[in-house]
Amino acid sequence: MKPKILVARRAPAEVMDKLSAHFDVDAVQGEEPLGAGELRARLQGKAGAYITGTERISAELLDACPDLRAVCTMSVGYNHIDLAACTARRVLVTNTPDVLTESTADFGFALLMATARRMSEGERLLRDGLWKSWAWDFLAGSEVHGTTLAILGMGRIGQAIARRGRFGFGMNVIYHNRSRLADDTEAELGARYVSKYELLRQADHLVLVLPYSAESHHCVAAAEIALMKPTATLVNVARGGIVDEDALAAALRERRIAAAGLDVFEGEPRVNPALLTLPNVVLTPHIASATLPTRVAMAQLAADNLVAALTSRPPPTPLNPEVLSA
Repeated sequence: MKPKILVARRAPAEVMDKLSAHFDVDAVQGEEPLGAGELRARLQGKAGAYITGTERISAELLDACPDLRAVCTMSVGYNHIDLAACTARRVLVTNTPDVLTESTADFGFALLMATARRMSEGERLLRDGLWKSWAWDFLAGSEVHGTTLAILGMGRIGQAIARRGRFGFGMNVIYHNRSRLADDTEAELGARYVSKYELLRQADHLVLVLPYSAESHHCVAAAEIALMKPTATLVNVARGGIVDEDALAAALRERRIAAAGLDVFEGEPRVNPALLTLPNVVLTPHIASATLPTRVAMAQLAADNLVAALTSRPPPTPLNPEVLSA
């Protein structure tokens, strides 16, 4: 008999074909994430779970689903999974890094451009019929070329954004990271390591690309925003909980920073109402990796991980490989 798995969200047809060749598949066809109770019920008797970033895998759920052997998420981030609890129960966890790096970096830089140049604000004004005349300072935004690009979190995506800024727009790239990059990598990127204090103080455009964790929760809050220039912009393509959204909304409203571009939100898909009324913030619905080739590649990698995990082969991108050796 084929192992039983749950596919918790609608997946591409070619991915479903691959999974169906190996498994007895229980597939959710809706677009809404399963509630905790329904997810627990659908995982009964399942050896594997193919999930996205919205399905939460907790210690309590694992205890209620003792047959579960692998959890494969179609996302890079995995803060929705209790990794320690999975490891303790010998449940293999995988994610989908690398395949979305370039598309996410493209979007991050596009969001930076839209924020700096007030593109969303201009489109709303035009659509509302409020474009009546020209003035020398009409919708005048911030320069991008030749300015200081400050990156908080210098992993794969952060480095890809740095390349775009340094070599595409001649920007002065500075960064802060939990660990400093190797000298040759810094030289290749044209990037300079600084303290978090200096990063915030020097930034013309601050881009957040760090993973979410308990340590990074609200790591950009009122005190950090107060260090920034009033002409600076902030862009977040990482995770919503990294930014204190109430503090950010207050700073934007009072023009203590110029503008923000946000693709991720704390508590999404709910968006902080204070952000919705502000003209100087560009809001997008967590779509930084949303190109069809990238999303299909993410889905394929998640499927490949699940097939490998349940057929006693090393998966391409395990998060807790110690489970394999155990």
